Amino acid sequence: MTDRTTPLRLGTRRSKLAMAQSGQIAEAVRELTGRAVELVEITTYGDTSREHLAQIGGTGVFVSALRDALLAGDIDFAVHSLKDLPTAQPEELTLAAVPEREDPRDALIAAGGLTFAQLPEGARIGTGSPRRMAQLNAWARTLGKRIETVPVRGNIDTRIGFVANGELDAVVLAAAGLTRIGRISEATQLLSPDMVLPAPGQGALAIECAATNVQLAAQLADLDDPYTRAAVTAERSLLAALEAGCSAPVGALADLSPSSRLRSSTGGPQRDEQAVTELHLRAVVGTTDGSTLVQLSTTGHVPASLDDDATWLTMGRELAAEMLAKGAAGLMGERAL
Repeated sequence: MTDRTTPLRLGTRRSKLAMAQSGQIAEAVRELTGRAVELVEITTYGDTSREHLAQIGGTGVFVSALRDALLAGDIDFAVHSLKDLPTAQPEELTLAAVPEREDPRDALIAAGGLTFAQLPEGARIGTGSPRRMAQLNAWARTLGKRIETVPVRGNIDTRIGFVANGELDAVVLAAAGLTRIGRISEATQLLSPDMVLPAPGQGALAIECAATNVQLAAQLADLDDPYTRAAVTAERSLLAALEAGCSAPVGALADLSPSSRLRSSTGGPQRDEQAVTELHLRAVVGTTDGSTLVQLSTTGHVPASLDDDATWLTMGRELAAEMLAKGAAGLMGERAL
């Protein structure tokens, strides 16, 4: 029998953003379980390496140490940024909950409060993401201007500092991260997915625990949002079918269109708003200089239950197959086989 006086140990990265989002989940779990939750700070390879993500591969570099701690029993559950999770789920671990997603868009923070279209010719824009580089360069081409995308690493404060001190004209960051640390007001433009698609799973969190901890997994499942899980399952299925890692120049976003109410069979969150009958999945793969993009989309009918993962998995795989047929593989560099 579980000792309710023993605190649950939540594994988290040490960054300000990771601590903020883990703190929010910790509070929700306290309310759910009636147990104290303590944060266990864990340093990952992605935190200590100074190489750019494209060089170290990206896939799993921010989550492996947390997963090792779970398997060793050093922590009870972990919170990840879902976009950092490899698409293959280990059998020993369970993805217990995907809470409601924050804004999935990218955000521009530019000197002088400028929007992307207002940036000067040759503007230097910081981002460590090949996905962002590809789409920003392509967008600049449509505006008849040239930009320089500059690889950067570091936490949110460091990246914004590059703009504040004049090293860069702008940086692009995830809006969700800025929101979670209370700095979204500094964004000078939220980038429309019509111009820049986010990373698969961007804005969503993943709560993971050992598969053998059935009781905890069942409790954490109350934090699951079936709408978010459906969308990110489709996005990540596409990423997996492209055999692309977390740092590949792949963007994807699934939108759920409201209609008559639809309920989740898991007993998860029930929204008062009208639920969904269609899921629209958009994706892009491109060269980092923006000269070539493969952009496709598909729309699928939502089944009787949002929990029918097979529908979302199939949608992602089928769109990926179309993209590969149009030459997407040749745009991604080394694929994560």
